[in-house]
Amino acid sequence: MKKLSFLFFTLILTLLNPVFASRVSSNCTYKGVPLYGRVKIVDSFEDFRVRRVSAFEDLRVKEVTSFPNSCGRWQYVETFPDFRVKFVDSFEDFSIRSVNSFEGL
Repeated sequence: MKKLSFLFFTLILTLLNPVFASRVSSNCTYKGVPLYGRVKIVDSFEDFRVRRVSAFEDLRVKEVTSFPNSCGRWQYVETFPDFRVKFVDSFEDFSIRSVNSFEGL
């Protein structure tokens, strides 16, 4: 009975782990890619699937025209991007909220 309880408890923790884990790490990366820099918006062959939200975001993003060199600062480009994103309504990798100040985590 104790083994069964332990296995059940372990299974529950394993299933709930993605729910409690932050999608964007504390050093502003996702899957090892820094979430700042030159970004290209695409419809296919994306690096990340991103959902725009108005609250409870994983990352606050500020659109800049130059020097996208800190967490949450994105410069939208057509050529030579650092990473590519596809905006989706569901099944996102992480969510963002557009801001004018206080970008980042």
